Amino acid sequence: MPDEAPFVLVGEALVDIVIPVEGEPTDAPGGSPLNVAVGLSRLGIDSLLVTELGDDDYGRLVHDHVTGSGVRLHEGSVVSGHRTSTATAHLDEHNAATYDFDLSWTLGPRTLPRPARGLHVGSIGASLRPGRDAVVDLLDQAVDAGVFVTYDPNARPVFLPPAPQAWEDLNEVAAHADLVKMSDEDVHAFAPASTPAEVAGHLLDNGRTRLVVVTHGGTAAEAFTRAGSVTVPSPRVEVVDTVGAGDSFMAALIAVTIDWGLDLNRSRVEALLAAAHTVAGITCSRRGADPPTRSELPPGWPAG
Repeated sequence: MPDEAPFVLVGEALVDIVIPVEGEPTDAPGGSPLNVAVGLSRLGIDSLLVTELGDDDYGRLVHDHVTGSGVRLHEGSVVSGHRTSTATAHLDEHNAATYDFDLSWTLGPRTLPRPARGLHVGSIGASLRPGRDAVVDLLDQAVDAGVFVTYDPNARPVFLPPAPQAWEDLNEVAAHADLVKMSDEDVHAFAPASTPAEVAGHLLDNGRTRLVVVTHGGTAAEAFTRAGSVTVPSPRVEVVDTVGAGDSFMAALIAVTIDWGLDLNRSRVEALLAAAHTVAGITCSRRGADPPTRSELPPGWPAG
């Protein structure tokens, strides 16, 4: 049964054109907020995606993918005459992805559904103008309504403004968020002279953010609260590719904190990171951004 109030996700939806070192390219729906929405829905959370799609073949591919995973599209997300965006993912010999984009983001004003269980923003949708303005307005609406807010900057340097503006933009969005998840690459993109601990400390000082999680590729994840920090190593996984792994990690963080809240002791924070590692690890074990359903997770997930 879907929840009475949906968890709202806003940002880009596109088609990933995946080019492996060997073999034929494949087309698959993607975009960080879309991937998080699919991951959340597969974990049993009613999810509503606010995005921009064209009424073209790629748009229909994305539509069928998200609705097939139980995600609802917000009214107005399919735009007549709009071209659905694409991201070409080039996999290296270690199956890690780098991207080229053909993308626009012109989202206009939207009203946050009431009630909403939460709001997630991130990646290109939270950084690229002019659509970014509508995202910030939704964040203001969420804060005014007392809604739980999460943020993953998921930096795409080609879409970032010059460094000082990018850092200012990051702080503006993060100031709305209860939970911020970053990768170590995000930290370097937005604050190249700072450590993850320094960036996390800065974000935790803004008065609203209560948990900052920094992932370190396939090695570990750190969680920072005002009480201290916790590091949990990543489990060993036979990696097929890393496409969507960070988004699966984010979806798991949201799903668990919806249940547990953010008043977490050290053991609960460790369990939270372990739960997110499990979900991301399954995604890494198969091709593309294909997060697991709740039934594919170990019995009792999340343990803690």
